[in-house]
Formats: sequence, C-alpha cells, structure tokens
Amino acid sequence: MTGNVWGYRGTSGHLQGVDLSGFKVEAVDGGIGKVDKHSDEAGSAYIVVDTGPWIFGKEVLLPAGTVSRIDVDEERIYIDRTKEQIKNAPEFHRDTHLEDAGYHDELTAYYRVGDAFGGRPL
Repeated sequence: MTGNVWGYRGTSGHLQGVDLSGFKVEAVDGGIGKVDKHSDEAGSAYIVVDTGPWIFGKEVLLPAGTVSRIDVDEERIYIDRTKEQIKNAPEFHRDTHLEDAGYHDELTAYYRVGDAFGGRPL
C-alpha cells in the first residue's frame, strides 16, 4: 500500500459528496462503531467513529487511507486495521484534535502508509 494516509484509495469505492454519517464501520476483526463525522477535504480526509460501548463511548479519528472499501448500499465502511490497532491509536479529543496539525502528524506516523502491516507493531 502506498500513497497519502489522508486520502481515499482509488479502489475504496469512495464517491465525493456521499454522506457517510451513520455508516457502520468494520475493522478486519469486527465492528467498531458508526461514522459520526467525516471530511472529504483533499489531503486531509478522515472519518470520526463513535465507538459506543466498544471502547467506552470514545471517538476515534481514522485517516481516509485506512479505508479499504465503502459499501454504499449496505452503509458499511471497511477499515484495513484490527480493533487493537485502532484502540491503541493516539487518543482523539474532538474539541482539540480535529484541526490540530500536530495530532494529524501523530496519526500519520501511527497509520503510516507503506509498512508491511500498516501502522506500528502491536
């Protein structure tokens, strides 16, 4: 996998302008929640997932590059990371991290593109 972690892959099925809010999100090993917010901004695309009870109602920000597939008909987004990798990502706080370049750099390093397994080892 190569490319920008903040951009959707050409093979993901992402369609500009489709509202992903409410779509269920699936890691490689099971569901992690629903999309609460998303951005299609070029070079800074992401989804914010409300994890519900999975990790105590926290939200996680996932760069668009972690999305392997979007099924618009089923309203599901598939992520190419495990639940454990997502749970161990840098903690997200909506009120401070959405527009924080330093936080985005931290996520870029964590979910870096091009590693054999993606992201840091568990």
